[in-house]
Amino acid sequence: MKTAEVVTRLAQLRVVPVLALEDAADAQPLAEALLAGGLPCAEVTFRTAAALESIRAFAQVPGMLVGAGTVLKPEQAQAAADAGAQFIVTPGFNPRVVSYCTSHGLSIIPGISDPTSVEMALEHGLDVVKFFPAEACGGVKYLKAIAAPYSMMRFMPTGGIEASNLKSYLAFPKVVACGGTWMVRPELIKARDWARVTLLAREAIELAQDLKL
Repeated sequence: MKTAEVVTRLAQLRVVPVLALEDAADAQPLAEALLAGGLPCAEVTFRTAAALESIRAFAQVPGMLVGAGTVLKPEQAQAAADAGAQFIVTPGFNPRVVSYCTSHGLSIIPGISDPTSVEMALEHGLDVVKFFPAEACGGVKYLKAIAAPYSMMRFMPTGGIEASNLKSYLAFPKVVACGGTWMVRPELIKARDWARVTLLAREAIELAQDLKL
C-alpha cells in the first residue's frame, strides 16, 4: 500500500490502537475484536518477541490496516513488511531506517519531537510524522508551536493520549490520527477481554467521528 493510501485510511479512522503482544495467538481474536468495534487498524510494536508473528496474524485478518511500530533497524522494517505490515512507525527519526524505507517503497511514519526532526523528515520527502511522546513533550500546545512553521507537515500524535484528551488533538487540523493504547491495554489482552476491547474501540471511533460532524 502506498503511503498516500495509508494516510488516507488513517485520516478516515483517526484513531490507531498501539499494542504489544506477548503471545501471537492473541493477535487474531484481538484483530477481530477491533474490527467488531469499527476500528480495523493496529500498530503492532516490536517490544516483544511475538511481534513479527503477531503482525503476520493481524495481516491475515481481512480488512485490517496493520502497521509495525517501535521499528529501530532497517532489517525490522523489511521483516515487518514481509510479514504483511502496510506501514512502518518509528519512535524517533532514524535516518538509516527512514532512508531504507523510502528507497524500498515502504510506507513510513517516523517519530519526531522537535523542529529539527521535522526538517529531517522534510529532507527525506515525508509529509506525515509521528509526534512522540505527545503528552510528555507538552501536548497539543507544544505540537501547535512546532507545527506552525511547517504548513506542509501533518502529524500522528502518540503517547499519553486517552479517550479524555483525544478530541483536543483531533481538533487540530494538522493531526491525521492519534495513536493510543487505552482500548488495547495489556491487562485487557492478558485477560482476553475481547468484548471490552470491542466496546472501547467503538467508543474511540464514535469520539473521533463526532468531531467530524
